[in-house]
Parts: sequence; C-alpha cells; structure tokens
Amino acid sequence: MDADPESALRAIPLFAGLDAAAMADLAGYMTSFEAPSGQVLVEIGQPGSGLFVIQDGNVQVELSGRALLRGPGDFFGEIALLTDRPRTARVRATTDVRCWALARKDFARLLEDHPTIAVRMLPVLAEKLADAT
Repeated sequence: MDADPESALRAIPLFAGLDAAAMADLAGYMTSFEAPSGQVLVEIGQPGSGLFVIQDGNVQVELSGRALLRGPGDFFGEIALLTDRPRTARVRATTDVRCWALARKDFARLLEDHPTIAVRMLPVLAEKLADAT
C-alpha cells in the first residue's frame, strides 16, 4: 500500500469516485498511526470516532459472531463518520499495522466543502451493511 494517503484512498471503493479537489482535501485530513500485533484498535461499545484505512498489515474484525480478516486497502469504522453510535465490532491487529485515520469531526468539515462525498459513499456503505447482516 502506498505511503501517500491520497493514493491509499483512491484504491478503496468508498472514495474512489471523488474528484481531484475532494480527494486532495480528504487526504489532508488523514492522520497516520501504527499499532503492534495483538493491539485492539476498536472495541465493541466504545464511542465511534472515525474511519480507518489499512495501509500495511492485517486486522481481524469480529462482528456478529464472525471473524473477518482485513488487509491493505481495506477499511473499517466507516459508520462512525456518520453517527455517534457505539462501535458494533471488535478490531484487533493480527500483525503490526499502519493505518490512515479520519476523525468524524474532520469528515464533517470536509462535507461542508464537498457534500457530494456523502452521496458517492452511500452505495458502498449500503453494500457493506448488506454483507454484514
């Protein structure tokens, strides 16, 4: 996965259709972090703070009794961009990981300048929700 947040974001379906200006602004809000293998990144019941995009490594998403492995280019926590509901899944690093993160407050600011981002996200979010049920 590329170390540049804009390249990483273009590679995921959630943001792939954004125009250049929206993509550049979105990338500007992303922050990078690292976590060691075994660290819990998201816990059920915690407040949702935002979205994570995996740059390197793997995580296990535990949701509704299922364990799903996710790797570079995958994302999780997207519902937290739109609502302040508690987390519904547990996500744990199964290897050392590097991720890009987008906080809900930054996403809200981004939507003020680029409201079409929300519209472009809807089909991808709906598909992911349907797969989760």
